[in-house]
Amino acid sequence: MDIFDRFHAAADPERAVKMSAYMRDQFPFLGIQTPLRKSLSREILRGLSANATIDWEFVNECWEQSEREFQYLALDYLTKNKHRLSPDDISKLKHLAVTKSWWDTVDGLDQVVGDIALRHEEVNKTLLAWSKDGNFWLRRLAIDHQLGRKTKTDTELLETIIVNNLGQKEFFINKAIGWALRDYSKTNPAWVRTFISTHKSQLSPLSIKEASRYL
Repeated sequence: MDIFDRFHAAADPERAVKMSAYMRDQFPFLGIQTPLRKSLSREILRGLSANATIDWEFVNECWEQSEREFQYLALDYLTKNKHRLSPDDISKLKHLAVTKSWWDTVDGLDQVVGDIALRHEEVNKTLLAWSKDGNFWLRRLAIDHQLGRKTKTDTELLETIIVNNLGQKEFFINKAIGWALRDYSKTNPAWVRTFISTHKSQLSPLSIKEASRYL
């Protein structure tokens, strides 16, 4: 039984309805919660991770499935193997970000894309372009790709990307700005306070609220 059959065999229709509702019924679910998903996929992910290169055929097959758990499976795999990704994979990751987009999958790509950019500075140019893209999910990914970097945060890049997205009415953008600033405030609260003070007239109340949580 392959992983796709195993997931379908473990489906819980009652839970699937609740999980889909939580995601505003954007996508159908099998009803497999995270602990079970990770248990079911542990063996296949271990096998795939033994390969020196990313199996994009597997990733794309997961992304083509209707049920959301398969996209989560692909993200589990990519996150586990992010060190094997290179700038050559950015276009493939962009395709994932703009396909079946919602906050769950886009946020799941933050760490994956961010790790590539941290190792390959030339990717910053692409992220700057994404920060002005017409697709707001790409902009969200650009805003939050440095989450968790702490002292390795490129503050010049962070500021430019956020400034490119000020004055927005889109909830998911304003929330992302707040999260990016809040995360960095744990490392450099003075920088975040200065940023908020400088751009207060353009920051949304939501962004300021999220950014100020630990200040």
